[in-house]
Amino acid sequence: MMGSKNRWASHALAAGLMLSVSGCVAYSHLRADQHVRAGQNLLAQDSLEDALAEFEVAVELHPQLAVAHSKMGVIFRRLGDYDRAVDSFAAAVRYNPRSFDDTINLAQLYHYTQRVRDAIQAYLHACTLRPRSFDAQLNLGVCYQQSGDHVQAIERFQRAIQSDPDQPFAYVNLGVAFDAQGKYYEAINAYREALERDNKQPLVLVNLAHTYMKQERFHIARITLEQAIKMDRELSAGHEAMGYCLFRLQDYAGATESYRTALVYDPRLPGALAGLGSISMLAYLNGDDRPDLRSEALEYWHRSLELNPSQPRVHKLVNRYKRSTSDPESILLDVRRTP
Repeated sequence: MMGSKNRWASHALAAGLMLSVSGCVAYSHLRADQHVRAGQNLLAQDSLEDALAEFEVAVELHPQLAVAHSKMGVIFRRLGDYDRAVDSFAAAVRYNPRSFDDTINLAQLYHYTQRVRDAIQAYLHACTLRPRSFDAQLNLGVCYQQSGDHVQAIERFQRAIQSDPDQPFAYVNLGVAFDAQGKYYEAINAYREALERDNKQPLVLVNLAHTYMKQERFHIARITLEQAIKMDRELSAGHEAMGYCLFRLQDYAGATESYRTALVYDPRLPGALAGLGSISMLAYLNGDDRPDLRSEALEYWHRSLELNPSQPRVHKLVNRYKRSTSDPESILLDVRRTP
């Protein structure tokens, strides 16, 4: 009998301990919820630091409380601390994988901090949670585009269009993706769809003109660029593209004027500088008797490469024309270099 009583006493003690532990956990969770509510009130008043302190206490009391991690992510993002914002939203998603808002916030922060692969995974999760989300599909397409996967980008832009056919942005991005694949007719149709929904998009007209020029349709490209520049007289990209278009149409005076106008509005345009160099060198090769044309061309090319060294064609031009074979000094330098 005594042994039976002892066993009952042990069971009762264990049950009491379990009730005590569960009661402590429940109390901690209750206190955590109170701190979350206090933090939300402070956040609504823009008291970011005080609100953050409340959410941090909530997380200490209840580490798996997704809403506290989420609110901390909001505050860190507003404070510009993007790494800690990423960590907070990642925790929120880990503890509440069904939260679309936390997932899309995490994806956007990955994208903003140039962690494109992580952004793709987060946007994929967001699209799984809400397949009809225009923003999730569009931004996922942009990430694929940046990673060089144009096929996946096209698919996502098309899904975004299915979700909201009236938004021009998806058509613009779709046009860029088609153009990158060399599918110029599809790109042209996508740009036209974008312009049908909003015809006041000068940069889209510039993109359209570039696609025309890749097809060597320079006359229609010129008309398209004229429309873009008429909409925005200070559109440096439009003037730069017009310079190349006129160069290909052998209107060198017009091309020079367009390139120089582009540089007035944006002095850091490597394409415009490279174009001016090509025009100067062409004049030199055609026997123009103006002094220093070759040096002028080379200087334009050097300045272009300073802005963008990743121009193989311009590098080749510099190496080809940096010295004249008829220049006695260059011949002498070659002799001096001979062992």
